[in-house]
Amino acid sequence: MAAEKLTKGRFIQILFLMAVLITAFVWRTITYKEESTTDSSAFTCLLTADSCIDEAGKKHKNISLSPVAATANTPLVLQLDNTDVKPSAVVEGVTMFMGTIPVTFEQTSTGWKGTFTVPECTHSQMQWGVNITQGDEVIVAKFTVEK
Repeated sequence: MAAEKLTKGRFIQILFLMAVLITAFVWRTITYKEESTTDSSAFTCLLTADSCIDEAGKKHKNISLSPVAATANTPLVLQLDNTDVKPSAVVEGVTMFMGTIPVTFEQTSTGWKGTFTVPECTHSQMQWGVNITQGDEVIVAKFTVEK
């Protein structure tokens, strides 16, 4: 198709298409609501070496992360104590989405031990969240990883 003269009919087609696209863009922008990936009834806590303490500092779960100074591209161990129900968990970036990382659990004498590795981010620090499901209970444990 060589360069053709812009006719009145073609010009009206272009204007109509632009109006439809702009209307769709504006409508989608106005009505957009970001969906939360975590359950609102989930127990949310900050993961430390000893336990997982909720953000208000009142409740804690027997969940620990080692090594304490978590670094990217090194194996991390998640320990859940005193439970008979096998947990399932995935790790996702809170600061930046970098995919979903599954956690594989093995039963130990004191509970369950899960291992996983998080990739390196462009930032020097990144916050991650482990979404743990045990039966009906959902726990979101957040932790920070250094580069």
